[in-house]
Amino acid sequence: MNNSKQNISILSITLGSGGAEKVISLLLKKLVIDYNVTLVLFYNTIHFPIPEGVNLVILSKKSADRSFLSKTIDSLRFIIKYYRFVKKGHINISISFLAFPNLINGIISSLNKSVKTIISERGFPSDNVTSKLSLYISKIFYPIFYNRCDKLFSNSLHINKDLKDNFGVKIPIEVIYNPIEIPHLVIDSKKLNTSIDTLKVITAGSLIKRKNQIMTIHAIMVSQLKYEFSILGAGDLQGHLQSEIDKHQLGDSILLKGKVKNVNEHLLNSECFVLSSFTEGFPNALIEAMAIGLPSISTNCLSGPLELLNKNKEVTINDGEFYIAKYGLLVNNDDHIGLSKALDFFHNNPEEREKFSKLSLERSKDYQLESIYKKFDHFIQN
Repeated sequence: MNNSKQNISILSITLGSGGAEKVISLLLKKLVIDYNVTLVLFYNTIHFPIPEGVNLVILSKKSADRSFLSKTIDSLRFIIKYYRFVKKGHINISISFLAFPNLINGIISSLNKSVKTIISERGFPSDNVTSKLSLYISKIFYPIFYNRCDKLFSNSLHINKDLKDNFGVKIPIEVIYNPIEIPHLVIDSKKLNTSIDTLKVITAGSLIKRKNQIMTIHAIMVSQLKYEFSILGAGDLQGHLQSEIDKHQLGDSILLKGKVKNVNEHLLNSECFVLSSFTEGFPNALIEAMAIGLPSISTNCLSGPLELLNKNKEVTINDGEFYIAKYGLLVNNDDHIGLSKALDFFHNNPEEREKFSKLSLERSKDYQLESIYKKFDHFIQN
């Protein structure tokens, strides 16, 4: 351990395949250069690489797939274990990601005044709870424990507003957008400016209700044009989505490709990206598709797409229509007619595909890891 560096701990449930976990993995690459860094996980689930030089602490040897009662008991143990770790490890800055680690950080802040506690909210809180009871509990505990921490950062202006307006969070809050690494290979925008018979479209995300991939299936169903639509990801709704594809005889047009490791290869072989979510924290899949150079269409959901595609300038979209934003196309939530028209717009206008491919590449530069880390480092030090 370098005694000249501050000691930082990053607290998360796992380092699984989620968006928050990917952000942690990327930030660790830079943090380990400037700090003594320890990654503390509740459970030993690791999907993303951990840079050399990062210390790893696992609080439980059990699987994350446990009953509600077991997880409740685990939670009490985690509070004690993490408090002891922070004290023994002389941690200067404790940074947590996601709700329960954030609550633990609030408790740590009350017990150990010498440590700076920073929390990160990654989803839109009002839409990110599983039930009315969960929302009620959040509205009780967020104001108590979040406000005991030193500061908070999220990945959206809308998340911050929701925390202030609906959860009583009063500590300093800033927006630090998700970082991305610019891929080595990107699409040649000029090659998208050619007439085609079939448009290759792609979407990526867990097959769950919140991602609303059924909207994309219905959009293809009502279009009169030809599409090759790839849906990447796995989840509980895979069977339901496949039955919808079969019912409408769309097997030649829509493919469920499951969970893939080489996502960028699939993106490079496509001509348009679609995000159909009901709600997002910050859509990693969208910005990563833009970084490849794909012209993109997204629902105007909270939060992220409006910030990414129109620099957060509010828009009005009529039902069944789409909006041509600064860096992509926007449609209303769950409006498959509007999505179908947006897809047809890109299908029929190859010059627009080239234009928005170039704009995607331009926009993605604002989210490069180097520039985002500079903002993050300044945030935790000041």
